[in-house]
Amino acid sequence: MSAQRLDFSGLVYSSEQGKMCPACGKPVSGCVCAKQKAAPKGDGIIRISRQTKGRKGKGVSLVTGLPLSEDALEKLAKQLKQRCGAGGAVKDGVIEIQGDHREVLAQELAKLGYKVKLAGG
Repeated sequence: MSAQRLDFSGLVYSSEQGKMCPACGKPVSGCVCAKQKAAPKGDGIIRISRQTKGRKGKGVSLVTGLPLSEDALEKLAKQLKQRCGAGGAVKDGVIEIQGDHREVLAQELAKLGYKVKLAGG
């Protein structure tokens, strides 16, 4: 039984440094674990679709399949939002741009050297 038991005896909070990462033992602000997460692997094709589900009829353009880290996704999302003149967000590795901007997004991503496909109707 003891071989299956997880070790939960690490430091989780320090009054000097605040919250501590349980994996590496460093302060959360200086954690090296989060930076080492690999970018998601895909088939190399960026798919742009439109979705209204769960948004009370308001449409958003979804950009999926980007093999980038979270920081790079945030920078690219900012660039795409400025190009479209719309708001948006990055959620779970997917860039959401408010409104139907699939054509503009496809052109912009093609300029950046990505292979782009318009998905859905």
